[in-house]
Amino acid sequence: MKPTAQKHDSSLPTARKIRRACSNELYRTAKRLKLWVSKEKLEQAENLYFKKVAVNLLWIHEHKSNRKLLADWWDENVSAEIAELWETDQAKLNEAFRESFGG
Repeated sequence: MKPTAQKHDSSLPTARKIRRACSNELYRTAKRLKLWVSKEKLEQAENLYFKKVAVNLLWIHEHKSNRKLLADWWDENVSAEIAELWETDQAKLNEAFRESFGG
């Protein structure tokens, strides 16, 4: 008999995957806001988001299948700084993120 395969245990994502996911999520959020965001501000937001995800990577990985919980985490830990950076209302930003993220 074969030893039990760990096919459903995924490993932690690489930094490249995290950075790309953060970039895609913020792009979709800005698109849902119908807000033009300069390339510099978008890159600053991506770096900020990436750093927050990297710090909380283990928790995020544990709850990767619970989009609502991840969106709640984003509301509490990331959205205020990005709303300030993009000069937009935090509630609208949270709503746009949830629509684009699926939480």
